Amino acid sequence: MPLRNMVQAINHALQLEMRRDPNVVVLGEDVGVDGGVFRVTDGLLDEFGALRVVDTPLAESGIVGCSIGMAVKGLRPVAEIQFEGFSLPAMDQLFSHAARLRNRSRGSLSVPLVVRMPWGGRVNALEHHSDCPESYFVHTPGLKVVVPSSPYDAKGLLLSAIRDPDPVIFFEPKKLYRAFKQEVPDDDYTIPLGKSSVVREGEDVSILTYGSLVHDALAAAEVLKGDVSVEVVDLRSLSPLDRDGIVHSVVKTGRCLVVHEAPKTLGMGAEIAALVNEKCLFDLQAPVDRLTGFDTVVPLPKLESFYQPSKERIIARVKRLMSA
Repeated sequence: MPLRNMVQAINHALQLEMRRDPNVVVLGEDVGVDGGVFRVTDGLLDEFGALRVVDTPLAESGIVGCSIGMAVKGLRPVAEIQFEGFSLPAMDQLFSHAARLRNRSRGSLSVPLVVRMPWGGRVNALEHHSDCPESYFVHTPGLKVVVPSSPYDAKGLLLSAIRDPDPVIFFEPKKLYRAFKQEVPDDDYTIPLGKSSVVREGEDVSILTYGSLVHDALAAAEVLKGDVSVEVVDLRSLSPLDRDGIVHSVVKTGRCLVVHEAPKTLGMGAEIAALVNEKCLFDLQAPVDRLTGFDTVVPLPKLESFYQPSKERIIARVKRLMSA
């Protein structure tokens, strides 16, 4: 079975789906001739041509707006925003139109659109290149939001996203693009949206996380092994959220730590903490804890490591939870 990093896995998913379905088109800034800023779309222009791999102007609202029109008329566009921090100019198109057309048309129209974008920090990038704006999209009814944490999951989730009848925001953790390789089959396979994955079984505390921090949580769990049995749950899908999976894990362990890069206030941790308190209150042995980014702009490289959660900070929080 071939080894692929996340860039290669996503590229392979796009290639497979464009071969399978002639209605799939890719568009965005530099996705054609240059193969994308991270080379995720490399080689697609040569195989599929300029009518299906479209280099667009630097205009995020135009990219998404055109994609909505394509989707309504029967195509399956996969739009790329070069960095997550530049997605806000397209929010009007996503919030006002893509997310609402099914409801507005009472089900007669759908928008099978995927918006891919590199996401998250921890790579010492510039301002607007390290943000985690997932809460904006999760809070928008009608949008699905996905964050893979491995090459295998990235391919399976992207194939599911492209085939989904509704718009999907597909966040790709840029720290993981070339962080490691994993066995990824050449065959077609999908991973359902809305299902979390228990990537490490445990008995004492549940760490609920997503994106690159899944790997920090796994590293922390390994350090704590012998003292604390840590269960690590990779959420994978933020909307729809696997509520049953979360509840099952927390009922099992009795303790819950939510970890994410995004700011704390109104982040995913707040929603998950509310869910756990609603459904698992009498199973909890300690209050739900959140380890997140701070309520500030992501700092420039010199200070970024102080902002981001880390293996060491996760270990400290787990120990605090266990002593509560």
